Amino acid sequence: MAHVDEPAPTPYAPPETGTVTAYRNATLIDGTGGPARPGTTIVVDGDVIIEVVPDGDATVPDGVASVDVGGLYVIPGLIDSHQHLATPPNRPVAEAVLRRQVYGGVTAIRDMADDLRQIADLTRATRIGEIPGPDIAYASLMAGPTFFDDPRTWQVSQGGTPGHVPWMQAIDDDTDLPLAVAMARGTHATAIKVYAELPGATVAAITAEAKRQGIGVWAHAAVFPATPAQVVASGVDAVSHVTLLAQETADEPLTSYKTKAPVDVERLVRDGDQRLDALYALMRQRGTVLDATGSMWTWMAEQADDAEGKARAMANDALSAKLTGDAYRAGVLVSTGTDYETDPKHPFPSLHAEMAFLADRCGIPAEEVIRCATQVGAISMGAQDTMGTVEAGKLANFVVLARDPRADMANLGSIEYTVKRGRRFERGDFRKDEQ
Repeated sequence: MAHVDEPAPTPYAPPETGTVTAYRNATLIDGTGGPARPGTTIVVDGDVIIEVVPDGDATVPDGVASVDVGGLYVIPGLIDSHQHLATPPNRPVAEAVLRRQVYGGVTAIRDMADDLRQIADLTRATRIGEIPGPDIAYASLMAGPTFFDDPRTWQVSQGGTPGHVPWMQAIDDDTDLPLAVAMARGTHATAIKVYAELPGATVAAITAEAKRQGIGVWAHAAVFPATPAQVVASGVDAVSHVTLLAQETADEPLTSYKTKAPVDVERLVRDGDQRLDALYALMRQRGTVLDATGSMWTWMAEQADDAEGKARAMANDALSAKLTGDAYRAGVLVSTGTDYETDPKHPFPSLHAEMAFLADRCGIPAEEVIRCATQVGAISMGAQDTMGTVEAGKLANFVVLARDPRADMANLGSIEYTVKRGRRFERGDFRKDEQ
């Protein structure tokens, strides 16, 4: 028999089935948008929740580990629906980001196209517990051939040719779409990300073939020349970047994402637009999730090198707040994607800032912001059957807080611990191995 090496250790692995723990006396905010449920017991077996009931109704066998969370608040594990962990690949940086996320309450993320050779390995490592981090659902990118002079495509295709690797494919009229989608599926991607430089008919064809083969489709809100309405009408599951919705109001045809059509940002912030109202109605009808990345422009303004760049970012920041709030009030499902991370020395991930943005700048009620970051985040990645709310049958993903996040989103920083797939990540342990 050939020699078999020992597998890597898995210190962060979920507990085995049969390891039962009861979390008692919780004030539960379950992620559905409903009212808090005080005096609740959450029973976990291995990595799955088996019971969520009032304390007096819990059927907990003798000898089961019991954790008193009286006076504390429990919310579902948070989901960042827009991250990039490997553009360019840097394994130590990615592992540090993942670690901070899970200790910061994030139990799942959508990686929106990167070098999937590294992302696939990170996905495996966090899933089985070799390293701490959220579960990762990731996308394989498709775009028009003219997109692939973007330097980022070279960063994520080293050793190959951008546009001609399974995780980053150039699509034109001659592409064998069934084969292209099959190649994307072969990366073990959850979805195809439709990025740029594709007409509406091609976006629709990609979406139809992807759905036929059982893989999701995530897209930029405008794909150029495909308009936001064409992207939504194609049947994609989610669209990213709320400010791109403004392209629906352009008075000239969309041509290229590199030369976006001008829009009247000041007017849109002040008055909105009937064309956007119609777009929101279509998104609500189709169940299209809006991955708003709302606070990204606040961060970009802070990072700007000059006054012009800062002013441009601040204008988009105001547009982002206006359009996200309007979309939410029109019934669009809004998820909490970020598309950036806070400085490595910052104690918490960027998702906390996105949630505060939705509450403070977009006027979304706190319970609904939590739903955006949990249940809607799960919908955005097609994982609503397994995560996103605290209920029996779903993964044991939840966050225990000392203070009520409904009173102030800053209270997300009062994390006592995160439970991801039944394993506890104590907030107090976050910096221990760095000291």
